[in-house]
Amino acid sequence: MRLKQPRPKGVKKRSTKPPKGYDSWFEYDLHQKQLKKLEHHLGTIEYTQVKRYEPDFVAAEGTKRIYIEAKGRFRDRGEARKYIDVRSGLGPQQEIVFVFQRASTPMPGARKRQDGTKLTMGEWADKHSFTWYEPETLPRRWGA
Repeated sequence: MRLKQPRPKGVKKRSTKPPKGYDSWFEYDLHQKQLKKLEHHLGTIEYTQVKRYEPDFVAAEGTKRIYIEAKGRFRDRGEARKYIDVRSGLGPQQEIVFVFQRASTPMPGARKRQDGTKLTMGEWADKHSFTWYEPETLPRRWGA
């Protein structure tokens, strides 16, 4: 068991937040004491995470493949964001299409607008240029 050491006289307690531009006090101390000559937060590096997506249904229309995602609701914003990322990995002859149980279902975490409504799943799909349907509006060519 480690006992808490008393603070030496004259040493002030640090505020909870590190100085502006630093992510932590450790980062700040390291820069000030041991890595003084190095640039700090000089730039950014773009990166990609490789993940796998398994569509619910696949329709072939000539040379085009349509990945159909059946959605009762999005669990969170991250799940919705996933489909934007998946689409960026598709080729020109591939498309993700949603079938919403109810397109009027509010998006998770959506704030109320001045008129009292919230962003719906259908509106989200429109905003991000996804084709979407509800069961009653599905194209007959995919059905029985």
